[in-house]
Amino acid sequence: MIDRRTLLAAGLTAIPGAACAAPRWEARADLPWPVQEVYGTVWRGKAVIAGGMAPVPGAGLGGGINPQDGTAIYDPAANAWTAGPRLPFPRHHPALASARGLVFAFGGFQVSEAGGWTAIKDALAFDGTAWSPVAPMPSFQNETVALGLGQRIHIVSGRAPKGEANRAWQDQGDIDLHQVFDPASGKWTTARPCPLARNSAAGAVLNGLLYLVGGRRVGEGNSAQLDCYDPKADIWRTLRPMPRTAGGLAAAAAGGKLYAFGGEGGPGVIPNCWIYDPASDRWTAGPDMRTPRHGLAGLALGGRVYAIGGGAKESGGQVTNLVEALSID
Repeated sequence: MIDRRTLLAAGLTAIPGAACAAPRWEARADLPWPVQEVYGTVWRGKAVIAGGMAPVPGAGLGGGINPQDGTAIYDPAANAWTAGPRLPFPRHHPALASARGLVFAFGGFQVSEAGGWTAIKDALAFDGTAWSPVAPMPSFQNETVALGLGQRIHIVSGRAPKGEANRAWQDQGDIDLHQVFDPASGKWTTARPCPLARNSAAGAVLNGLLYLVGGRRVGEGNSAQLDCYDPKADIWRTLRPMPRTAGGLAAAAAGGKLYAFGGEGGPGVIPNCWIYDPASDRWTAGPDMRTPRHGLAGLALGGRVYAIGGGAKESGGQVTNLVEALSID
């Protein structure tokens, strides 16, 4: 097919209506509630999110947004969300991943009795009926990336308490930790650390490899780094960086490519979508999201890449229930 740019380059004029419409993000059914600092995963042909932060009437901890315990399940065929069973207690930043027919949620932060946000190690499994505890993470690992890879779940990068203090953000530091959970045995192991310690990165699995992109470092700002992990060789490679830095972004793999979108890019929240082709080690610009957001969930499902929830303002505030989808050719 000859596109409009090819015709123009040849000095020709495109016939109205003959060129294919450019891909764009389209609105899908809104979430049942607004939420940010949330993760998602694909399970049995549906999307699942859980936890996160949402507005609370009368303001509250964190400038009016507090940890949540809700679970929402999206059916792409019906373009509809339903509420699932609640988590045992509210938490934000629980990292979600799927393996062996189950959804798992790892870590996050809960409100402590003293009023701060305390990092937690617990892990939960969802079978469609309820969330049940499984073996907790051996080490703290939050604001992280969790991905199912080869029937195991890899949890890479993030933040963890620097010492005994575990109540405030300043108690946390960036980590390069790489923990691996085997749902079949319930056992944890460690793998080679990622090349750059950072938090609030995003990732996806593509062609049996784990990709980790963006994120931020405490005191240093956002990152554009792209790293790739080969589980068979237990080796990381650092690839061409994303064209701009972003933390609190989302990512998904579809059509043989990696999509990275949204986040905080300085200044403000950004709408950008970048598409990475592993065959050429090149990034190209994709269509911007309709609404810039950070702390959103990203996943690929049924030929579409989804951007779910997130905050339209840096840090906390302007929490959305928006869902957008980008169709993949």
